[in-house]
Amino acid sequence: MPAVPASRWLQLIIGIACMVTIANLQYGWTLFVHPINEKYGWGRPAIQVAFTVLVLAETWLVPFEGWFVDRFGPKIVVLFGGVFVAAGWVMNSAADSLFLLYVGAALGGIGTGCVFGTCIGNAVRWFPDRRGLATGLTAAGFGMGSVFTLIPIQNMIRSSGYEATFLWFGLGQGVVVCVLALGLRPPAPGAVPAAARLGPQVCDYSPAETVRSPLFWLLYVMFVLVAAGGLAATAQLAPIARDFKVADVPVSLLGITLPALTFALAIDRVMNGITRPFTGWVSDHLGRETTMFIAFALEAIGIVALSVYGHDPLAFVLLGGLVFFAWGEIASLFPSTCTDCFGTKYATTNAGLLYTAKGTASLLVPVLSFIAVETGHWHLVFMITAAMNAIAAVLAIAVLRPMRVALRRTQKGAAAI
Repeated sequence: MPAVPASRWLQLIIGIACMVTIANLQYGWTLFVHPINEKYGWGRPAIQVAFTVLVLAETWLVPFEGWFVDRFGPKIVVLFGGVFVAAGWVMNSAADSLFLLYVGAALGGIGTGCVFGTCIGNAVRWFPDRRGLATGLTAAGFGMGSVFTLIPIQNMIRSSGYEATFLWFGLGQGVVVCVLALGLRPPAPGAVPAAARLGPQVCDYSPAETVRSPLFWLLYVMFVLVAAGGLAATAQLAPIARDFKVADVPVSLLGITLPALTFALAIDRVMNGITRPFTGWVSDHLGRETTMFIAFALEAIGIVALSVYGHDPLAFVLLGGLVFFAWGEIASLFPSTCTDCFGTKYATTNAGLLYTAKGTASLLVPVLSFIAVETGHWHLVFMITAAMNAIAAVLAIAVLRPMRVALRRTQKGAAAI
């Protein structure tokens, strides 16, 4: 039965709400690193392995979760995700060893992946005519969702300890996700408009066909290059602020005065969220590759500037916002490009396969942390991540664009036979 006009917008709103609810698992993590290290003295690199485990579980299992979504619908997968989201932070609240901390991270990552991959896949299906915008709005919930709970989490850690914060926020987040999951459903055949700007979709690539495409692996490499720096900033922002000696320095901006770290975390989450629908919308009109080039080049410039000027508290806040603005768009541009190229029938699985690049990039987070510890500063880390973004920017224009044109030409030729 065709959906009423409001149906797909309701699906989009539910997806965004789910993303907001799970955002803390990744973007709130940095607030817990210092308290955990103060209690157990495990060292930041060892604790940050938990962040890598979280992202690996979040990303590398998404293709399998997407397989279930493509066959059984989004509701059941997101329900399971809510259970794992709660279990992950409850485990973290009781973890008295690195092993248990890693287990909690794995559980939370599985839950995050179930929700993230499903909601992105649902958005690209419901909005083929506004794919970049819809994907960006959905991903924005994940990028900026933690801004609403940032200060409450900080306050609860100070007043009740990080253990209680993990416990009660984990349970609350899990329950909300499970309730929201009940409203999710895929579009019925013929219930959504065609993607007229792109022309008729001439073929749907199965996951096996997708991973045999050189274009897929180019997207994968670009995703890794860009994601590594953003993940490092997400996991290490609080340690960087402390090493730069700006974490607790008051900063006044727009009539608001907060410690530099708190201000940076809030602005970073907002900018990380805003960029996703904005760049998705821009890419719908300007083109995916051009938008990628601009964003990735801006990210490289922002990282270099943060390295040079970040010791000033106000510059730390503003440049951190720029870095997160230029990084967050990967959550809208890459899934949209993947679906443009390989079709909608297996959209969740194919986008999930590409999303594993984020997990691959997370393997670099403890490595970058180790480099910072060994060198005694963050300069080399910043230069490495800036160079990776610059390379991705060049690849978008010089390699991705002609490969996409060639693929489209091949698809149209096959359809004409």
